[in-house]
Amino acid sequence: MGLRSAKTVIEVRNYSFKYASSEKEILRDLNLKFHEREITILIGPTGCGKSTLLKSLIGLIPHMYAGSWSGSVMVDGMSIKDCKISDLALKVGYVFQNPENQIFMFSVERDTAFGLENLGMERTQIRDRVDWAMALMGITNLARKPPHELSDGQKQRAAIAGILAMKPRVLILDEPTSLLDPHTALELIRLIQDLRDQLGITVIMVEHRLDLIARVADRLLVMDNGMIVEDGTPREVFAKDNSSLRNIGIPTITRLYQALNSLGPKGDVPLTVDEVADLIRQKQKKKRSVSA
Repeated sequence: MGLRSAKTVIEVRNYSFKYASSEKEILRDLNLKFHEREITILIGPTGCGKSTLLKSLIGLIPHMYAGSWSGSVMVDGMSIKDCKISDLALKVGYVFQNPENQIFMFSVERDTAFGLENLGMERTQIRDRVDWAMALMGITNLARKPPHELSDGQKQRAAIAGILAMKPRVLILDEPTSLLDPHTALELIRLIQDLRDQLGITVIMVEHRLDLIARVADRLLVMDNGMIVEDGTPREVFAKDNSSLRNIGIPTITRLYQALNSLGPKGDVPLTVDEVADLIRQKQKKKRSVSA
């Protein structure tokens, strides 16, 4: 069964929003569905509405930001306007772009337990969840470490562990690789894919390093001027000749293919160096068989 046939976890219907301090709508008549086990990448230029959409998915809008809105956002069947933010936190977890804005306790294990303690959960259950989340993120050995002694990659893992301890159905990450070197970023992306596979969670990411993330994404959403202008798999979106794609950082290897599209059939857009290498080998093999 395809992911688009899976159960809908979040549904956005005819949704528009305008901040009280703004004269124009930042989101305009959005209609979206996010499905179980789906990894979705959200991209677009600065000011296009990405952050506002994320704030809506976790309930900060309309509960903490003044403005006017229409339409609806449903999370696991619940309307965000009828739910407390604390209730939504059990359904949708949000990881900030800079983990230092999220981890602030005296140790990694205390930070992982913070959200559960605020919910008044029993101590034995907190202990079990904290141990589970730290093991899942591979940071059990860092349990007693203060956050300021961690590397950027370890801080990101610690921030995600604190969210996973709540056992949400949806994990939202705001540019999770922006502070990481390419090697650490790739490790984190593979870890996120493993989390989806192991836990069956839905993942929504704002991310610009498409050269790293496109290979694991099921879906790519391109936003511009408060609207979704492209929606499809990375291969489907990158295969299009659309002005909205010019400034979104299409992977270099994909640009190479587009410049040398005689390497393979149109629409079969590669996302990695290995895939381009395979296309070249196939063409060379075809040439040799023809010449023979």
